[in-house]
Amino acid sequence: TKNLQNNKLTVVENVYTDIYNSEKFFDRTIFTVLNPTYKLEDILFKPNDKRYRIGRGEQGVLLVRPYTDDICKWWRFKTPGDAYMSAVRILWMYNMYKGKDDFVGMDMARKFLEMGFTRARRYANHKDGKKYDKDGNVRPQEKDWATSDKAKSAQIFKKARERVTTDPIYISRRKDWRARENANI
Repeated sequence: TKNLQNNKLTVVENVYTDIYNSEKFFDRTIFTVLNPTYKLEDILFKPNDKRYRIGRGEQGVLLVRPYTDDICKWWRFKTPGDAYMSAVRILWMYNMYKGKDDFVGMDMARKFLEMGFTRARRYANHKDGKKYDKDGNVRPQEKDWATSDKAKSAQIFKKARERVTTDPIYISRRKDWRARENANI
């Protein structure tokens, strides 16, 4: 159920989205204001919502509510311990969505695992997360790019993501979903 009061939208079941200045959605997880052209109905999805598009990699991971809100609060990669606990929790959520036959939730869990891998890899390669210098040249990798805590975190997320992407049920559901996307159903 939804309630709209004083420019604030709350969705019951521990999921919420705030409307900031009536038109802009504030994303607490990344502390930025999202594109003001998004309307609530554009980003609030239901299980197996036909509007959902798989995209490439982690594309759209922060724009599919309530899944983003539910999964993002468990997503961490600062240390291998944080990454392990995060990956385990996100895999648990993946299995919960799979048990409910909710492909959107399954794929969103996969996207967060993908994002854990790519973000941890970025910081393993470049401690400050910046790949390019001020002139646009690629900066050299860190000396410990393969052995740092972030590299270990990346491996944890990669293994968790592979568990999802090799799951026969996920493979089958993804193939069916892609066919529906391509048929524009």
